Parts: sequence; C-alpha cells; structure tokens
Amino acid sequence: MKTVVITGGTGGLGTEVTARLSRDYRCLVLYRGHAPEGVDGVQTDLLNESSVRNAFDEVGELYALVHLAGGFVPGDVASTSFATWTQMLSLNTTAAFLAIREALPRLTKPGRIVAVSSISSIKQAAGVAAYTVSKAALNTLVETTALEQKGSGITVNAVLPDSMATPAMLESMEASKLVPLDRVAETIAFLLSDAAASISGALIPLRR
Repeated sequence: MKTVVITGGTGGLGTEVTARLSRDYRCLVLYRGHAPEGVDGVQTDLLNESSVRNAFDEVGELYALVHLAGGFVPGDVASTSFATWTQMLSLNTTAAFLAIREALPRLTKPGRIVAVSSISSIKQAAGVAAYTVSKAALNTLVETTALEQKGSGITVNAVLPDSMATPAMLESMEASKLVPLDRVAETIAFLLSDAAASISGALIPLRR
C-alpha cells in the first residue's frame, strides 16, 4: 500500500483527511507532542530543520505529502506585532518549505504533494495581514515547486478553502456558511489519484 505523510493530521481538518485517505493509503501523521490515539505517525517539530529531516528519514519512501499544518492570527498591518508576523510566516510558509524539501527526494515517481492554503490568499481580506501574506507565499512555493518538478512525475498542488466547518468554527458560524470538511478531504483524495496525474501547479479554490 502506498504511503502518504500528513502534517497537521490531528486537528479538525486533519482528522477528516486522515480518515478519508486511510481508505486507500497507509497514512503516517507527523505530530508534535504526544502520539494521537489510533494514528500511526512520527513525532516531529515542523519548525526544526533537523527534526523534519529525521522524520522523513524514518518514513523513507513515500507516495505523497499532504501538508495541512498551519496557523491563524488576525490583525491588520498597523496592529500586527513583529512576533505575530514571524509566527505566521513560520507556521504557514517555512514549515511547508521544510516538509516539501525533505519529501521531494523520497517521493516515488509518480508522486504527489498537496498543500492546504486559504481562499483569502487570492481574494485578499482586510484585517488578516500576516495570515494572508504567509498563505500567498505558500501558494508561490507550490507553483514554483510544480515548475521545478515538471516532467518528473511528481505533481504539486494547493487547495484553497474558504472558512471550513471545523469544530471550532461551528461554535461561532452556521454550517451552511462553511466549507464541509469532507469536501476538502475528497478534493485532496482526487489530487492524489491517477486521474489527477496531469494537474500540477494548480491553486484550487473551495468556496462555501
């Protein structure tokens, strides 16, 4: 069975994606802290270069990387602290760079990389400056990697959902105004499939 590595696989979206992909693949979750119950994985600090490299060394050959890890802090440019700015770049861009860089030499051919960005990265919204900039940088990382891997058999794409129906979001918004998690998971599953072999460098919006 093909191996898929998932970052951010223990959160609301991650749990849904891991459950969906486990129907077709051997899923390994890179987690920080204690091992999640019932999930196979490797303890990893995604912001530590050595930790990420060691985790992928332990995984070995893989078919796909699904990068879900990230963070969100609101704030406009005038009110965003330097600490928040660097935190968003670290969580949403640098972690993706380290995971993708370490996955690439270990991917089979064909192989897949799918990252989760945000629709706000292409329809910029006021009040979330550091978040949108860091997700836009993730988009550029995906597009650049796709160009560099052209003809290799490795595809690189991003899914850009609007606000999702995670347990936390459902506490403050109606489900009808949120993107269902299973819709995101099914889109990722499609991008990993043979049917998506010709799709690379795509930024795919998922709207409510």
